[in-house]
Amino acid sequence: MAAVPFTQPRARAVSDRDEIAAFLRTDRRYAAYPLGDLDSSARGKLSWGIAYDEAGRAIALAMHHDGLVPQPLFLMGEPAGVHAVLASVIKPRDAFFQSTEAHDAAITDLYELDRATILLRMVVDRASFAPFAGNAERLGQADIDDLNRLYQLGFRAGFPSTILDEGLYYGVRIGGRLVSAAGTHVLNPREGIAVVGNVMTHTDFRGHGFAKAVTSAVTAALLDRVPDVALNVHADNAPAVAAYLRLGYREHRRLTERFGRRRAGGWGLMRPIREAMRFGWPRDQR
Repeated sequence: MAAVPFTQPRARAVSDRDEIAAFLRTDRRYAAYPLGDLDSSARGKLSWGIAYDEAGRAIALAMHHDGLVPQPLFLMGEPAGVHAVLASVIKPRDAFFQSTEAHDAAITDLYELDRATILLRMVVDRASFAPFAGNAERLGQADIDDLNRLYQLGFRAGFPSTILDEGLYYGVRIGGRLVSAAGTHVLNPREGIAVVGNVMTHTDFRGHGFAKAVTSAVTAALLDRVPDVALNVHADNAPAVAAYLRLGYREHRRLTERFGRRRAGGWGLMRPIREAMRFGWPRDQR
């Protein structure tokens, strides 16, 4: 593939919280995840880069989770600025890109990409929220084994009990058995944003509105703390999209998620890990 010409803006690593937050707030609903991470326990494992135009105005940002295996790499802003950050500041050999189609040319000039998963970023606020009456209950640390038993059906990962203190989780029980649950990916009251996630219903109990009930319960609890709540859903998951629309969520932006490897080689050793993560990456399942 021919290289894409870019007029390179200036890019540098940044760590100043206020500078980072100021740029993220230019589209806070799109930037819900990094805004959530900005004040979380994960902040020490994050790397940030910002690109600037000739006037010194911030035009793009990248946030990367540090780690040994492919980690999330969030991109935001003008494609030329994104390219500058990826070319000179944030340069992982491999990463799990979270961006939009507008960034594709900037990324593919530097990375070889897998096929994208298309997601909808949906958002709700207190004015648009339409709660759904259900029998969802708040989950606590005593429920962690039941929660992990449910999640291991689809997410292939166990969660520590601390997630039930750091985030809000609600579930539905049938005959004492936890059959549906939803929780919180990020929550940052300082920035007024939260993200609902880990929505899961046991396959034997789908089609009864349980996912809508637990999502509604988590959303209501979060809206008591922050003005805006977001979530991601696969664009082709029509039943889930319809359920979220009925709760008052609306589409904000279309996102892409995909694995990428730096064009300068070294990817072959990571392929087994990449393939394992592709099939084990947490996905909301109704």
